[in-house]
Amino acid sequence: MDFSVKPVLTGERVVLRPFTADDATTMWEIIGDPEVVRYTFEPSTDLTPERLRAWYGSRSEQPDRLDLAVTDRASGELVGEVVLHDWDPQARSCTFRTLIGPRGRGRGLGTEATRLIVGHGFEQLGLHRIQLEAYGHNHRALRVYEKVGFVVEGVRREAAFRDGAWVDEVLMALLDREWAALSSTVR
Repeated sequence: MDFSVKPVLTGERVVLRPFTADDATTMWEIIGDPEVVRYTFEPSTDLTPERLRAWYGSRSEQPDRLDLAVTDRASGELVGEVVLHDWDPQARSCTFRTLIGPRGRGRGLGTEATRLIVGHGFEQLGLHRIQLEAYGHNHRALRVYEKVGFVVEGVRREAAFRDGAWVDEVLMALLDREWAALSSTVR
């Protein structure tokens, strides 16, 4: 498997493309969005625009992960990211994560971006399993993952303290044969 090739994946609504350092300014805004913070991570004091510029500028050089920018196909605007990481070569598995900023929400962009990178993972990279974790109160994301075909495997109850309350972490995964069955009925 070769994650060093960073593809451009084109759908009806989105284009997934390799990141450049110039994407850092927009990603800084997206990462600072209150909903992104609520459902992903507390921003670290170590996070600066300069560090983000170095991070996104180096994504194309990473041979063990695939970070792609999610852009609105109609406008070319960067609206978020999709990532396959934590590659386990023996198990042919990866962890998936995504974040979509406010200007990319509610239009099916995240769903299509998820389908595109998951399809690439199974059909081009030969993955057997793609897994993810999401907070139980992130209903929008959980709906997207279920629509794409991810199956709930378990729940870590009250595993994180967020916004003054304990929240569950939902573990989900999708297997290559499940994706193949879903893909054959969709096309």
